[in-house]
Amino acid sequence: MGYPDTFCGFCVDSPKTCKEFKKHELTPKPFEDHDVDVQIECCGVCGSDIHTVTGGWGEFEGPLCVGHEVVGKAVKVGKAVTSIKEGDRVGVGAEVWACLKCDLCKSQNENYCPHWVDTYNAKYPDGSTAHGGWSNYIRAHEYFVFKIPDALPSHEAAPLLCAGITTYSPLVRARIGKGSRVAVLGIGGLGHLGIQWSKALGAETYALTHSPHKVEDAKKLGADEVIVTTEEGWADKYKYKFDMILNASDATHKMDIAQYMQTLKVGGDFHMVGLGDEPLPGLMPMAFTKNGARITGSHLGNHQEMEAMLQLAADKGVRPVVQTIDISEEGCKEAVERMLDGKVHFRLTLTGFDKAFGNKPF
Repeated sequence: MGYPDTFCGFCVDSPKTCKEFKKHELTPKPFEDHDVDVQIECCGVCGSDIHTVTGGWGEFEGPLCVGHEVVGKAVKVGKAVTSIKEGDRVGVGAEVWACLKCDLCKSQNENYCPHWVDTYNAKYPDGSTAHGGWSNYIRAHEYFVFKIPDALPSHEAAPLLCAGITTYSPLVRARIGKGSRVAVLGIGGLGHLGIQWSKALGAETYALTHSPHKVEDAKKLGADEVIVTTEEGWADKYKYKFDMILNASDATHKMDIAQYMQTLKVGGDFHMVGLGDEPLPGLMPMAFTKNGARITGSHLGNHQEMEAMLQLAADKGVRPVVQTIDISEEGCKEAVERMLDGKVHFRLTLTGFDKAFGNKPF
């Protein structure tokens, strides 16, 4: 068969074979009036992909095609679609469907809809399977398909569809702006974008890192000050300093969270967007009752935030630092290995989809 009846993607069969990718035929959900088909040009490699294929977030049944930082061309639109037209360059993130009818959806919180469908490793209400973007096509509801501003190159726009919105949304929901002080913890694939968003929104921005070699990177990204957290007594200098700590690290289980909590203003947030495989360490209540601080977290962002984020990136020059790999069996394996070994300078984007799948060039 082939498009539009079937797609083709690079898949793994189980966590035990998480580096062994093979091409598989994939059956998408039935095409409906509000759906958009996207011919994929490139797709980012997200930490979520690695947590999934390795089984860190649970077992799965293969073949599994991951990838939820998709950029490509809309090639088919349903008859009820109003926001996208054929030929548009568009992006799809980590959500492809929600009911859009429940109280959460109606309050612009569709990213928390109890019926939401993840871009991959998920089922639609009718039982069909959602397949990810390490493939030639993806099908999604128009509400989760976004026009990409012309100023954003595709390979740089891709990581914004997950890493970007994940770090942008909590800042705007916390009304971060001029007069705010934000500390971004973990200067990696998420954190390097968190620094840029915080600066673009007008906040005084600090970087928290246990890696002295990342100091210069953080400064280049716009941090007003970089704090190395392996230095003795570092937290004592910053008590009651920050409105928010945006925790972009997935190694929180190794941290002394009480140290970080004391640097928050009264009512400040230690906000989790880095999600690891391990539970948080134990924490005495006194760690956060002394300043009324909170441990909070969030998941992606809503439609309006995604549109605003993409425009802000275009207007303010916010860009992920991206390395590219051509998609193939070996390319997917290399991407997973480099992510697991920590050998990625912030973000990876898989490119060369036209060569891998025989699609017409973009």
